[in-house]
Amino acid sequence: MSEIAPARQDELAQLARAAAQSDQSAIGALLRAVTPAMVGVIRTMVPKADLEDIMQEALTGLVRALPGFRYECSVKHFCCRVAVQTATVAWRAQRRRRDAYERAQLEPVDEHVVSPAENVASARRQALMQSLLKELPEEQAETLALRVVLGYSLEEVAEATGAPVNTVRSRMRLAREALKLRIESDPGLTALAHSGEA
Repeated sequence: MSEIAPARQDELAQLARAAAQSDQSAIGALLRAVTPAMVGVIRTMVPKADLEDIMQEALTGLVRALPGFRYECSVKHFCCRVAVQTATVAWRAQRRRRDAYERAQLEPVDEHVVSPAENVASARRQALMQSLLKELPEEQAETLALRVVLGYSLEEVAEATGAPVNTVRSRMRLAREALKLRIESDPGLTALAHSGEA
């Protein structure tokens, strides 16, 4: 994961500050600039059928959160954090509604850049991640997503979730153990995991 850029070096910081003051032109420009990164995060975490709705929620949440942003990390980093948090809320709602989570299929990522085989492998990895995250306790699923999807450090996960670093470390250990047991106990998931690594 790249280092967090100080606000003074962040080309989006001035735009974000103007957007936080309800400058509609700045809001539009900022959302256009950060949408691809936020879509990439959310696409990895939720089914295709829910992507558009959750993305709209994330963008709305971002605009609401901007006045409280302290510029201790880059604007893009902050936007991706909002995306993860929005997707996490969606997981919880889906659990309560018992939505047909596993049937969703994701669109290929960067289809004009990567090969068809790489697109298939990426989709399989994302499907596996979705299926397994769904079975973890909410705190473990959120922690694992922040670490795996965004590459957050333990300290960044602690800040994003409001939990002590030792708690984050414990959640990661428990999540990894649970995922390992889950994959090893299901031949279908084992095959999917191996195919995703190809």
